[in-house]
Amino acid sequence: MQDLSADFSTPEGARKVVKLKAFSKFENTTEALAAAAALVDSKLSKGLKKFLKKNAEGDTLAVLDSKLGNIIKEKLNIPCIFSNGVMELTRGVRSQLQGLISGLAGQDLTPMSLGLSHSLSRYKLKFSPDKVDTMIVQAIGLLDDLDKELNTYAMRVREWYGWHFPEMTKIVADNIKYAKAIKLMGTRENAAERDFSGIPLEEEEESHLKDAAVISMGTEISAEDMMNIEALCDQVIALAEYRGQLFDYLKSRMQAIAPNLTVLVGELVGARLIAHAGSLINLAKHPASTVQILGAEKALFRALKTKHETPKYGLIYHASLIGQAAPKFKGKISRVLAAKCSLSIRVDALGESADATIGLESRSKVESRLRQLEGKLLGSESAQPRGKAEPQKYDAARQGPSGALLTAPQAYNADADVVMEPAKPDKKKKKRAAETEANGAAEQPEQKKKKKKAAAAADTVAETADTLAALAASDLPVQEEEDGAQAVEPAERKKKKKKKQAEDSEAADAAEAAPEKKKKKKSERYFEGAAAAAGSDDAPAADKPKKKKKKSKE
Repeated sequence: MQDLSADFSTPEGARKVVKLKAFSKFENTTEALAAAAALVDSKLSKGLKKFLKKNAEGDTLAVLDSKLGNIIKEKLNIPCIFSNGVMELTRGVRSQLQGLISGLAGQDLTPMSLGLSHSLSRYKLKFSPDKVDTMIVQAIGLLDDLDKELNTYAMRVREWYGWHFPEMTKIVADNIKYAKAIKLMGTRENAAERDFSGIPLEEEEESHLKDAAVISMGTEISAEDMMNIEALCDQVIALAEYRGQLFDYLKSRMQAIAPNLTVLVGELVGARLIAHAGSLINLAKHPASTVQILGAEKALFRALKTKHETPKYGLIYHASLIGQAAPKFKGKISRVLAAKCSLSIRVDALGESADATIGLESRSKVESRLRQLEGKLLGSESAQPRGKAEPQKYDAARQGPSGALLTAPQAYNADADVVMEPAKPDKKKKKRAAETEANGAAEQPEQKKKKKKAAAAADTVAETADTLAALAASDLPVQEEEDGAQAVEPAERKKKKKKKQAEDSEAADAAEAAPEKKKKKKSERYFEGAAAAAGSDDAPAADKPKKKKKKSKE
């Protein structure tokens, strides 16, 4: 390869490698274009066939297209070679074409190549007025714009004329009929004299309109105001008529360019799909899943971002087949319809046939799938078995004069028993019970200690009470402290001691339930009381003669 490139570096070296055997030039650009187009399509043209028969019989031919080489070998019996070496050799011949062909100057070769390349490019585009989808894109865009403008103008007419005849807004619902009625009637005073059958209005609407015109609450308007309102009505009527013409044009274009798609989804939905994709070829490159959600890109990316459910349909939702489906089956039907639409689009874009056989077959399959889904729904709701009805089982509860009415059975019905399932234990209650048991186990040793201390305190109080009783039984007189208090008689002491014993017993019972601190305080009080009582009994002997004197006085 390196030697070959070096040989073709100069015209003299190229002449040593190859030699011109035959050369034939084209008469005009049309003939050159036909020959080049045939070579592009790997076809053997008539001119090339004659040239090879005349100049290449018995020789081996080097070709750049293997398909073309096979055709030449079959039809002309000329052996052909196709390899990388042939391609390098051809590249070298092209680089030194002016030196190898005598009489071919550079100023002649350049415009010839340019003109042939332009002609070949036009041929490759295969320009056909019947297959231009750009017209569909522009038509559907203009149709949507007309709908918006028409709606805006109609609303303006209703609002403007409503000041003069407000009752007419509810009587005439259609915007075009409303504008035509204003053109025919003028002011409301002329309503009784006009015939609205040419608009056309129904008899009931016409009678209501004439009755409302007599008792209308609207304001009066001048002739100049009415003239401007009628001019706006003319615009609304003209736009409506042009929209109808544009829709007919769009239908004819869709039937010519995408007949299969039109059969499946209709003219408007098909045109919007093509306009959204940019062209019919671009739409044919989309898979069925993309065709299904085409037009819902914003909802799709929002669902992916927020991790919600993705949309099930886009522009295809407005097709009649999806409109016929129940709400729960719209997603399934849209998926089936998108798959059939993808196939039909590729047939329309790349196929040669102009009929809509694929579209009709696909539509019938989608309709059968819809009926199948609806049949499942009906079967699940009715649950009626097909065929001959089976005899019903004997039911004693339905026997009697009125078999349709269910009477109460006299025997025991075991099927009516209800088994109560054990209630599930509450986790919170379990936890509380466990905590209570743990606290109780921890408090038991403390309670035992408290009970022992309370018993010891009660024994001490009892011993003190016995000592006081023994002292009271003796006849020794007891005097108060040195502050001059009077002595107490033995009978009154007994009453006080009994009262203290009762209080001590009550205090011992309360000490068992009270906290440890309170028990300690009460026991200390009891000890203090006992000590005071003992001190009163052990009074000094100086006070005893006073008590005897009191007795003697008594």
